Amino acid sequence: MVNEEALFFSRILTELTLSFHIIYATIGVGVPLMIMIAQWVGIKKNDEHYILLARRWTRGFVITVAVGVVTGTAIGLQLSLLWPNFMELAGNVIALPLFMETFAFFFEAIFLGIYLYTWDRFENQKKHLLLLIPVAVGASFSAIFITMVNAFMNAPQGFELVDGQLVNINPIVAMFNPAMPTKVAHVVVTAYMTAAFVLASIAAFRLLRGSNHIYHKKALSLTMKLGLIFSIAAAVIGDFSGKYLAEYQPEKLAAAEWHFDTEGKAPLILYGKLEDGEVKYAIKLPFALSVLAHSDPTAEVLGLDKFPEDEIPPLYIHYLFDTMVTIGVWMVVLSFVFWVGLKRRWRIIHTKWFRWLVVLGGPLSILAIEAGWWMAEVGRQPWVLRGLMKTADGATSSNQVDLMLVLFAGLYVILAIGTIVILSRMFRKNPVERELEDRAVEKGGDPR
Repeated sequence: MVNEEALFFSRILTELTLSFHIIYATIGVGVPLMIMIAQWVGIKKNDEHYILLARRWTRGFVITVAVGVVTGTAIGLQLSLLWPNFMELAGNVIALPLFMETFAFFFEAIFLGIYLYTWDRFENQKKHLLLLIPVAVGASFSAIFITMVNAFMNAPQGFELVDGQLVNINPIVAMFNPAMPTKVAHVVVTAYMTAAFVLASIAAFRLLRGSNHIYHKKALSLTMKLGLIFSIAAAVIGDFSGKYLAEYQPEKLAAAEWHFDTEGKAPLILYGKLEDGEVKYAIKLPFALSVLAHSDPTAEVLGLDKFPEDEIPPLYIHYLFDTMVTIGVWMVVLSFVFWVGLKRRWRIIHTKWFRWLVVLGGPLSILAIEAGWWMAEVGRQPWVLRGLMKTADGATSSNQVDLMLVLFAGLYVILAIGTIVILSRMFRKNPVERELEDRAVEKGGDPR
């Protein structure tokens, strides 16, 4: 017997927790690579500004890691409490990557601690840089292993279900399911992209606030270039994701594209609205959906008419898809204009309005990450384990989930406010100019 109230609050609480955690998780995956690249550039160019970039980014990163641990623990707790039936089934098959994700985090944390406490203790800074490799690798593999679990939910395999009992369990096969390659690649690359644009947003904001220091200009240049590289990579992987959906989750692709009737030469629908089952005010790109799904402009694409009505995902995921794609394309354009502007010395990239666009790019990139995850999770509905267990069958029947929702929401508000206050005070009390002067005095050099 399904407890509809418990199901509703369980879904809301899980969505709230994932939406909050994904911000810290994305930063936690992407920033270590940014730190490593900044320090490598600093060593290669013998440039103290890039070395200081790595140092200051690391300080902020430690705060986000601490909060990410709390929210990540909350997710693990809620999986057991809110989705016990799902965990009873899936936990026997896909527990290995959950364990490996914990191992990857400890691997990252150990070397992060060593890296932090060995600043200026290496005469050869290249040896200090080597400590960042396991930090960046551990952070990325944490994302890889936990995304494998999510991929399993979309394409479960590695076991047989006989008379309600699990047999022939193979966790390796479960991990390397058809959804894994595109999901893992997309999650990791978009984390790198988002981290780059968030850091670029901070640099641009400091320049707008009147700090015209070369440090911030170098930070902006480095992160926008990296953002361009990873945003293009995300677009390419997004194309592969569309082809995966066409083959393995065609109902999700059809719902996201409002593709109601199976047909060839299918157009890609952007924006618009549904009125009485009819799409209005949309932009239609001829043949584009057929190309996205099968790399063939004449290929047939399955429509929603081929699926039972109770297995069709909510159609509002179309707007989530549009949000994700629009922001992604915009960030490619913005970073490309910045890169070309640097090469050709355009004054436009130094104007206030352009820098405000860069500042806006950080929050927009996070919004794109959120929209992508909402589309991934809502687009799998009504399944929690596609084809095997519906969301309603995996939920708890407890009547206390509403209280849990209030308590966890309060916790997230406290963590969000605490993060903002601590980070702002940390960097306000220790500005770049002062830190460069202090380091120059220590080394007997020029602080500029």
